[in-house]
Amino acid sequence: MHISAAEGLPVRHAVPGLRAALAGRGAAVLAAPPGTGKTTLVPLALAGLALPTAAPDPDPGGKVLVLEPRRLAARAAARRMAWLLGEPVGRSVGVTVRGESRPGSRVEVVTTGVVLQRLQDDPALDGVGTVILDECHERHLDADTALAFLLDVRATLRPELRVVAASATADTGPWARLLGGDGGPAPVVETEAALHPVDAVWAPPPRPVPPPHGMRVDPALLAHVAATVRRALAERDGDVLCFLPGVGEIARVAGRLADVPAEVLQVHGQAPAVVQDAVLAPGAGRRVVLATSVAESSLTVPGVRIVVDAGLAREPRTDHARGLGALTTVRASRATAEQRAGRAGREAPGTVYRCWTRAEHERLPARPRPEIELADLAGFALQAACWGDPDASGLALPDPPPAAAMDAARAVLHALGAVRDGRVTPRGRLLASVGLHPRLARALLDGAREVGARDAAQIVALLSEPPPGAAGDDLTAAWRALRRRSRPADGHAARWRDEARRLARTLAALPPAGPSRGEAPATEGGSDDAVAGTVVALAFPERVARARPGGGGYLMASGTGAVLADGSALAGARPRWLAVAAADRPAGSASARVRQAVVIGEDVARAAAAPLLETADEVAWRDGDVSARRVERLGAIELDARPLRDPDPDLVRAAVLDGLRAEGLGLLDWTPAAVALRQRLAFLHGALGEPWPAVGDAALLDRAPEWLAGARRRADLRRVDVAAMLRGLLPWEAASRLEEYAPERIEVPSGSRIRVDYGGERPVLAVKLQELFGWDAAPRLAGGRVPLVVHLLSPAGRPAAVTADLATFWREGYKAVRAELRGRYPKHPWPEDPTTAPPTRRTNPRR
Repeated sequence: MHISAAEGLPVRHAVPGLRAALAGRGAAVLAAPPGTGKTTLVPLALAGLALPTAAPDPDPGGKVLVLEPRRLAARAAARRMAWLLGEPVGRSVGVTVRGESRPGSRVEVVTTGVVLQRLQDDPALDGVGTVILDECHERHLDADTALAFLLDVRATLRPELRVVAASATADTGPWARLLGGDGGPAPVVETEAALHPVDAVWAPPPRPVPPPHGMRVDPALLAHVAATVRRALAERDGDVLCFLPGVGEIARVAGRLADVPAEVLQVHGQAPAVVQDAVLAPGAGRRVVLATSVAESSLTVPGVRIVVDAGLAREPRTDHARGLGALTTVRASRATAEQRAGRAGREAPGTVYRCWTRAEHERLPARPRPEIELADLAGFALQAACWGDPDASGLALPDPPPAAAMDAARAVLHALGAVRDGRVTPRGRLLASVGLHPRLARALLDGAREVGARDAAQIVALLSEPPPGAAGDDLTAAWRALRRRSRPADGHAARWRDEARRLARTLAALPPAGPSRGEAPATEGGSDDAVAGTVVALAFPERVARARPGGGGYLMASGTGAVLADGSALAGARPRWLAVAAADRPAGSASARVRQAVVIGEDVARAAAAPLLETADEVAWRDGDVSARRVERLGAIELDARPLRDPDPDLVRAAVLDGLRAEGLGLLDWTPAAVALRQRLAFLHGALGEPWPAVGDAALLDRAPEWLAGARRRADLRRVDVAAMLRGLLPWEAASRLEEYAPERIEVPSGSRIRVDYGGERPVLAVKLQELFGWDAAPRLAGGRVPLVVHLLSPAGRPAAVTADLATFWREGYKAVRAELRGRYPKHPWPEDPTTAPPTRRTNPRR
């Protein structure tokens, strides 16, 4: 046994306080930095397998259940604890993850996904006395959900169940409040940091590198990370742990380090078990471990004295409106950077090389965003519905789920038949029992009936994890390639085979699935594309896509446009229909980018996405006129359309109004008389208000149903008597005073009747100057409230002066106008006193 070595870990000092807190309140928060032993020593101590006390039975309630967010961490923790006891995994300490079950008698390490299923099947958790939620600070959605369910169990079924939230950070307040409930915060037990000092070396690239965009990381940054690893090997002793955002970046950096004097290992969630085991065992020589975030916590990689941090992380992003989800690359938070740096100081003093500047570090977000704010919540919503809380309002969650994301999740579950009227259905419980995302569970259950259990399990296994970078976008080709592979070292193929077998066993153990929404004809024995396409379309019916005419990409049933990525293996076939398995939407792009798809025919699209099929009478304004059609659609994809002979008059009227609103009042025949009348009414409404009606576009469109009752098409709009319609808006009394308040024409002293222009801000009378001799004031309009603006014109009809006060003009302004124009127009009268001269429309008589 090696337990004596573990009992020297710093967390041993916190164990008595933790035991006391659990004895008193039944719940506690354990704050213990990485390397202190919280993941391995604390479970053994609470199970009575380490650090014995005077208590006769330190765990009277049953075994200790340890929840880990990742399979790799769960396996590693179980292996380490079993090694400390000198036993194989499965005896005192066991592990249960997807595809592997060796429960153990005293301690069992499980992933949070496994414990959620276990809670649904057995909410009381019979045989479990203590649950430790490890790495709760990472804020994985399954972990948050598991904690909420456990607190519900403590409050209703098993108040004696003990719960520990173990965090590697000091931010314990939220967890203490959650665990304490109405009784006040739960006790917080802290452990002094066991980390050795870690020196920080700021190692930014020599030239600025563009920030990550979507999944793309600039190759210049990866080249710099590889160069920094080489520098670290030369400057420091010990193994190197290098953090990169994903599998693709790990592979590219590994390619640049092929000749370094060290063993290069690649560790991530998809790595083969032999590689994971090799990373967690001491190496014979120097090692460089290239890792994703799986190595941030829970695991101790022996020999590491150096951390090289690229400063990037991957987060989920979900476009709920379009049903698209993808990972995106972001800058890691300060908390994440500190967590990563700590890996260098677990066993001895170490060094962290950060590939950014100190100033950039200060601008990083303080901590990563919780997954519940970012992820697709369909699986969470189904878990909550099965738990009896469909809107999750009664769950003690650290953060509530966003309303829009929950609405989108419930819509998905309703489409799958998993919920009805807000309650989970028997079909929903069956989907939840599969242990997959609800979409994939539906594809497995219904697909097994349509294409056969074996093929359905293989396709769903292929969909349940990201494909290798070299797989391309043709999912059928990837499926064929996997069926041909048999090399044990091929981690992706091995995981795929294991998962396919697990799903086939799951299918065999389940009761009949019952009818799906929209039965599809069985395609078992059909082509690979038909089989794969059926399963993909069952999982993602709204992503069935048809080519747009003219090579304009594709239109998905959801209404989202889609395009094939550059270098697509599917592009050469120019398929008319696709079943899209994976797509994302690049920032700033209106269309989705197809990442993986299957070529299908319309028959498969109709059958597998049958719930989206509908035939409806459509009467709408289309291409400038009323269109009445009977349309068959697959979601947003129009399959067939035929003219509708006798459309509903109400629908026709609504379409005409839509056209008028869309294209504007210019569809009407605005005669000069109608335009003039509208201007007069607008003037009076602005000057006097009611009862003079508003005649702006918005006001007339609001009244349009009153005067377009008989219009059935665009041509009918041209026949509307707009002037009569405008007059019809006037009450009787207002109509009788229209000419008095806003006369169309005004008689001037010469006898001419001049039209008033109401088109500007104020009404204007434009008349030749000679016709106004003797007129000392123009009439006021709107019942004397608004003066008429007079534009005095030269004999040639050009403006000579503008005034609203004729008397002042004759007295002060006329002389200047007379002096300027008399020589230019000698045939016209220019009297010295215009107030007594006779008005005239004529020139001077010839002499």
